Amino acid sequence: MEHVRQDLSGTREARQLVRGQPTSDGDGVKLTRVIGGRSLADLDPFLLLDEFGSESSADYIGGFPSHPHRGFETVTYMLEGRMRHRDNQGNEGLLVPGSVQWMTAGRGIVHSEMPEQEEGRMRGFQLWVNLPAKDKMTAPRYQDIAPERIPQVKGADGSQVRVIAGDYADASGHVTRGPVQGIAIEPLYLDVTLPRGTRFEQALAASHAAFIYVFEGQARIGGRATDAVRGDLAVLGEGDRVVVAAEVADARFMLVAGRPLNEPVVKYGPFVMNTRAQIVQAVDDYSAGRFA
Repeated sequence: MEHVRQDLSGTREARQLVRGQPTSDGDGVKLTRVIGGRSLADLDPFLLLDEFGSESSADYIGGFPSHPHRGFETVTYMLEGRMRHRDNQGNEGLLVPGSVQWMTAGRGIVHSEMPEQEEGRMRGFQLWVNLPAKDKMTAPRYQDIAPERIPQVKGADGSQVRVIAGDYADASGHVTRGPVQGIAIEPLYLDVTLPRGTRFEQALAASHAAFIYVFEGQARIGGRATDAVRGDLAVLGEGDRVVVAAEVADARFMLVAGRPLNEPVVKYGPFVMNTRAQIVQAVDDYSAGRFA
């Protein structure tokens, strides 16, 4: 955007480009796993990133029937389509285009995400965010963010930034804060649209892990000009800011950052804890109905 500096010192470079792998989850929902697969097992504190998108209802109609989680958070961001959330804590919400659900599973929650359409395009993302050891057994929490609650900052150059979490400063220095609050990793989550010929800059905490996932067009990342095309995830290296340019095509991407936890991670399906013993306890608690 218009406030990009010419000095590129401190700019984060793309230290790794990752391509997602096709897989399925839930009741046969087809998706692409970008974080959590063979190429990138995790990026502390991020455990998983799935992209789902299809015109064919057969690829999503089974949805994600009731299933448990413990020890982390799920973030669902819808671009197209309608999905209904229900959980055993009494929460219910409808995910519509542009909406976000940030669910803190904590000590245990059982939920479902089921499509509320039988035809048409379904498209979006789910991100898994780890919880620190001290918060893994916290009470479950659910933040349902309607599209109109997510600020959209439009630049004079035609760019647009949707601020889901964290702070974004526009060309005038005005800071816009996302509606998601009270998250342990102090996340930044932006959905950025750049017309061809424009650039974008964002300050990042030097201590935070960060990535860019390009889901439309092509983006040029950092001072070394690493090109990332649709479906590329760029793991960002060290620095205190990121610069992205849309030089050869329009680009749309998510920029996500968060504070690493630097704690042991033991994963077993929908449970993410710090020790194997805690995983065994999670399975026992769920089997005994103690997630209620």
